[in-house]
Amino acid sequence: MKRPILIHPDPRLKKVCVPVADISDELRVLADDMLETMYDAPGIGLAAPQVGILRRVIAMDCVSDEGAAGRPLVMFNPQIIASSDETNVYEEGCLSIPEQYAEVTRPKVVEVEWMDRDGKQQRETFDGLWATCVQHEVDHLDGKLFIDYLKPLKRQMITRKMQKLKRERARD
Repeated sequence: MKRPILIHPDPRLKKVCVPVADISDELRVLADDMLETMYDAPGIGLAAPQVGILRRVIAMDCVSDEGAAGRPLVMFNPQIIASSDETNVYEEGCLSIPEQYAEVTRPKVVEVEWMDRDGKQQRETFDGLWATCVQHEVDHLDGKLFIDYLKPLKRQMITRKMQKLKRERARD
């Protein structure tokens, strides 16, 4: 089931999310809903707080080649346990900040641990876009948005645009 995506500024997007204790059927449904919502948006990543759930859950799929099979990943309690000194700059966007993009510098390679939908511990090293995406989504779980990396003036400008967008949507 598609879920509505919260738009910045929303106080839930600035909250630190609580860890998942056990993988329940309810959390598996949330994971499936998040993937469906992300693909429909369309996006390459989505964190639970973006759909109003303050739990440490992210969904992502950075396969962008036309015709290539996707690689949907759901992570419960993801933790970045190592990151490279080498960095990458990507123009990031966010489903909670529609149609706004900015360059963000992050580590090029990260190692991540998480629990999968069966409750098993997983560990993987991500590079390039996958690394940027997982860092962006983990930031969401800590109440941080990509615009928090920008200079104050640019961040305020984007926030004002989002406030205007929310007013327009409320009128429709």
